[in-house]
Amino acid sequence: MSTEAGIDEGRAAFREHRWTDAFRSYSGADRRGGLPAADLENLATAEILTGNTAAGLDTLTRAHEEYLVVGDVASAALCAGWLGMQHMFQGDSAQAGGWFARGQRLADELAKPNAVQGFLMVPAALGKLYAGDPAGALELFTQASELGRRFQEKDLSALGLLGTGQATLMLGQADEALSMFDEVMVAVTSGELSPIPSGIIYCAVIGNCQLAFDLERALQWTAALDRWCEARPDMVSFSGQCQHHRAELFKLHGAWAEAFEAAARAQELSAKGDPQALYGGYYEQGELQLLTGQLDAAEASFAQAARSGYEPQPGLALVVLARGDARRAQSMIRRAAGVADVATRRHLLPALVEIELAAGDTEAARLWAAELDSFARETPMPMVRAAAGQTDGAVRLAEGDPAGATASLRQAWRLWQQLGVPYEAARCRVLIGRACRDLGDEPSALLDFEAAHAELLELGAAPAAAWAASLMKADGRSATGGLTPREAEVIRLVASGKGNRAIAAELYLSEKTVARHLSNIFLKLGLSSRAAATSYAYEHGLAG
Repeated sequence: MSTEAGIDEGRAAFREHRWTDAFRSYSGADRRGGLPAADLENLATAEILTGNTAAGLDTLTRAHEEYLVVGDVASAALCAGWLGMQHMFQGDSAQAGGWFARGQRLADELAKPNAVQGFLMVPAALGKLYAGDPAGALELFTQASELGRRFQEKDLSALGLLGTGQATLMLGQADEALSMFDEVMVAVTSGELSPIPSGIIYCAVIGNCQLAFDLERALQWTAALDRWCEARPDMVSFSGQCQHHRAELFKLHGAWAEAFEAAARAQELSAKGDPQALYGGYYEQGELQLLTGQLDAAEASFAQAARSGYEPQPGLALVVLARGDARRAQSMIRRAAGVADVATRRHLLPALVEIELAAGDTEAARLWAAELDSFARETPMPMVRAAAGQTDGAVRLAEGDPAGATASLRQAWRLWQQLGVPYEAARCRVLIGRACRDLGDEPSALLDFEAAHAELLELGAAPAAAWAASLMKADGRSATGGLTPREAEVIRLVASGKGNRAIAAELYLSEKTVARHLSNIFLKLGLSSRAAATSYAYEHGLAG
């Protein structure tokens, strides 16, 4: 095949989003006779999208140099900007800074204004955004977007609008920001943008919708991203981030096995060439392990997530709380909230309230709950209202106002049910049971505890199920913590020192059945060892 034919095939495959075919055709043509600068850019894009990031950076460097050879300074500056962005995504700040400086120097050489000057504002604006200066970022992103419109450069207009929305959200104006995200997604879904800007925007918009508690938008755009990735099956970049968002939504909707699978897939794709998926893949796995009572594993996952440079909060503070150190958890979450932007702090508020209450600081919990309630009044999305109602109810219980708590909690429970978030709905129902008990309605309290306990067991939420079980036995009706009679027999024999084989012989069961009973006992009671089961049996009169 001639060089020209290979270039033509590469261009056709690139237009049709067949990245592997584009890579093969372009690479062959490059070996035979070399590629023009624009085709080198296409080859670099195909390499980056298929996970060959190092090769893609080398090819993009060649494209930059070729543009300089032919005297196209604007395109050379643009390549330098993209090289800086890619190195930034890889966490190589020194290389990124060098390429941004080179791009800016070349842009300064241009005789008249050009869209490339707007592109080079984007990394500067991102620097301000990540450094906690959303107002400064907003100004630069707005200028970049205006330059994109002026020069009819759609990628730049969209990236500028995305950044404007992110800065606006961090400044606390959620409704305005969400409208901007919807607008920029129109450009993506209509196919107006190049592949890398499209992927950046998809993932950023979904993450920011979740940061703003807009579950419905996050779900819609995650489904769209899923379709976009499925139409490009050989794409690695952005596919890992898609799996991270899938894991988060599966977790919320109670499909925890599927969430674990999606988180593991995000980690795999992160290692294959989508480094932006590193944090989400491990953070979501850590949250799932925390919910199911695997505290050591959760801590290890959060440590892996921290390698990305992002702080794994509130998950890490909640692990510390689950281990019984409320004061340390309080210090951790307060520090994280103190350095966070407005949007991120709002995301931390439910955990802040939970930890403050566990630490006994009801006054601080009330202040955080009031901030969340204020946000819910400004932006009355169902998920914000549900979280605000649940935190308000929890604080009212601590303040000795069970009647007021009941009203807030029942509204929150209905919203969680409508949203399809079973874990929070069940936790909310436990709080409703506590309010009923404080009001002297023990039968209703037990109904709520028992219903929540069953729901939490079905999810596999061992610690929360144990919490519900401990409340069920408060009137003496259920010292067994929800165990069946057979499970109560098994724990009695465990407490007597018998192993699984001896228990199986005594109860005429198989060892496999005994192991299954033990697994159910650990799950129901929130225990993790035979020693803990023995202690529980003696403490609750089951060892006789």
